[in-house]
Amino acid sequence: MKTQEIKELTTAELTEKLEIGKEELVRMKLNHSVNPLDNPMKIRFSRKNIARLKTELRNRQIEKK
Repeated sequence: MKTQEIKELTTAELTEKLEIGKEELVRMKLNHSVNPLDNPMKIRFSRKNIARLKTELRNRQIEKK
């Protein structure tokens, strides 16, 4: 997900996508430990996407103050 797409989402949508992303990351890590993934870079992309979502949420929190 690109930064511009993230900025267009509402705070509720960001929180929802963050929770979904975290769940997917845990699932991917577990599956990768049992049976290697076809593309292990998906784990890295997922982590970076979670970081982008958290960053945008934090920026919005700072702007409110």
